[in-house]
Amino acid sequence: MIRFENVSKVFGQGATQVDVLKNLTFTVPEGQFCAVMGPSGSGKSTILHLAAGLTPLTAGEVTVDETRLSAMTDRDAALFRRRKIGIVFQFFHLLPYLTAEENVALPLLLDGCPSATIAESTGRVLRLVELLDRRHHKPSELSGGQLQRAAIARALVTRPRVILADEPTGNLDSNASAGIMQLLRRSNQELGVTILMVTHDPVCASYGQRVIRVMDGRIVEDIDVGETPPRLSLVRPAGGA
Repeated sequence: MIRFENVSKVFGQGATQVDVLKNLTFTVPEGQFCAVMGPSGSGKSTILHLAAGLTPLTAGEVTVDETRLSAMTDRDAALFRRRKIGIVFQFFHLLPYLTAEENVALPLLLDGCPSATIAESTGRVLRLVELLDRRHHKPSELSGGQLQRAAIARALVTRPRVILADEPTGNLDSNASAGIMQLLRRSNQELGVTILMVTHDPVCASYGQRVIRVMDGRIVEDIDVGETPPRLSLVRPAGGA
């Protein structure tokens, strides 16, 4: 489903050059929940941006759902993201002047879907994330956990093959974080969505079936966690963010 082949990414030139990723190769099979862990500057967020087609490659190839991202134009890449990939950011990125329901419906509106399809699909995912009773509220009227649930609903509304999640609990307290991680796990198990998530938090990573650790742009560990139930409490280690 997601394949990195000999991927390198360099930012800057000459004295300012930074080799963020170095000849990275790995595959995330269809239906897997894979967490990528690493400290700040390890390259984990760059992996997610490359998988979304948001950042151009320096070398190698990234394939998502049998589509080579480097072969697409910017317009094709934008359409591919909208229709095939759901992206969940750390900072929600909801439009403040739209309701939760309108924010969730936005990808379908941009695609020109019929109003009946938009209503059915939006209601379905709002019910899935348990936010149906808050659908008419604007982002300023929602808690942090509710904002992230709305963001996940927006990512799911197009029935994507893949969800890319960037530190999805980074701005949430432990209770809200547990709810979001359980929701992502349900999306993977019940809907069959392939998930690639980057995080610095080992407890968040424990919700995945596989954990890849990166350091200085290279994979240093690749662990098959399997289906072991995660801990329900997201108490972060001392000194964690």
